[in-house]
Amino acid sequence: MKQAYFITGTDTNVGKTLIAGALLRAFACRGLRAVGMKPVAAGCEETGGVPHCADVASLLAAGNVAAPQEIVNPYALIPPVAPHIAAEQSGVEIRLEEIMRCFRELQKVADIVVVEGVGGFMVPLNPRRNTADLAEILGLPVILVVGLRLGCLNHALLAAEAIERRGLRLAGWVANQVEPDLPFLPANVAALEQRLPAPLLGAVPYCPGVDSSRAVEWLHISFLENAWL
Repeated sequence: MKQAYFITGTDTNVGKTLIAGALLRAFACRGLRAVGMKPVAAGCEETGGVPHCADVASLLAAGNVAAPQEIVNPYALIPPVAPHIAAEQSGVEIRLEEIMRCFRELQKVADIVVVEGVGGFMVPLNPRRNTADLAEILGLPVILVVGLRLGCLNHALLAAEAIERRGLRLAGWVANQVEPDLPFLPANVAALEQRLPAPLLGAVPYCPGVDSSRAVEWLHISFLENAWL
């Protein structure tokens, strides 16, 4: 069995890496060879002349497949800005064809590839393409991480609409509480459950510093497994 998912979010800093890592751990616990991929990372730190991204390290630790970092993260950019600007500042162009090549390499060694996007669903990657184009080219089912905070209903519904317009399937969504005191939190989650055309895969409470080994406890991937049957 070969499967893959594209993880996107309603914005930046909504917990995409946390949820991607938790999914990888859940798949690995089921005996599947699981590997994460973060095609584009901005704001990397340079150590010994080599870019290092904490998100990429987290994905590698959460999976159970050893893969070269340059395949897992083909574009590691130092400037902590939007990826198309970071790439321009670094003198490179983010090429979707190169990302696809790396993705296919990972598919050769894994049963499950979890691809984490950058920022939200429509973030520019180069002068012509954005992350929505990347998701469309990969053609993967999408999992939407909704950062529960003021404005999340609009952001989530717009993201779901954009995903549908690209002809992609929203396989599920995760509610991740990123504000400690969001008023009417259950009502917000219920509103999204009524309106998003995909199952809720889990609700992660506000928990600063939590890692994917803990977050996996709040996910329910049976909906995804049922889709494989």
